[in-house]
Amino acid sequence: MARYIGPSCRLCRHLGEKLMLKGEKCPSPKCPLERRSARSKKGRFSSRQRISDRGLQLREKQKIRFSYGVLERQFRKIFAKAMKAPGSTSDNLMILLEMRLDNVAYRLGFAESRAQARQIVSHGHISVNGRKVNIPSSFIKSGDMIEWRETSTDTEYYKSLVERIKNNVIPAWLSLDEEKMKGIVLALPGYDDIEDRFNAKSVIAYYSR
Repeated sequence: MARYIGPSCRLCRHLGEKLMLKGEKCPSPKCPLERRSARSKKGRFSSRQRISDRGLQLREKQKIRFSYGVLERQFRKIFAKAMKAPGSTSDNLMILLEMRLDNVAYRLGFAESRAQARQIVSHGHISVNGRKVNIPSSFIKSGDMIEWRETSTDTEYYKSLVERIKNNVIPAWLSLDEEKMKGIVLALPGYDDIEDRFNAKSVIAYYSR
């Protein structure tokens, strides 16, 4: 399956804001965008020109797409599915993105970033309802159980994860048994569970033209 393999930080620089694509590095002073911002304040970079409404809508679409690691063709399919579902298209879009297996694994704390979660799933370390699933874009349903496969619990990454995951905050729509490293989807994420830095209504406006 095709995927973006370029530098993650380039996507953040392209949009001019943090997309939290590299886990712990993003909020730290090591973030290239932080260093670039510091140089900008010293006058080394000029301010950007005003962006049109269409440009702002495109930027918002790209921000959501880059954050969830979805290619354009995939994103259009998810958008089409969101339009067919009852209710708000913008809410449906974000819920579908949240219910992807790679995102659920990330939300459970199995990975520091969605990119890392995709890699973990692709390598066959995760099972859903007792069955191995290695397709990151698989959609998870309410009541599904996500856990590490027994054959993957001997890896060094898993052993370090068991210690780190105790400090993670899990969304209310998920539950996690830290001892058994099993997560359960309690319900679909609600409006308050979606990150407020995303404006899905701008995506609707972009595709409506």
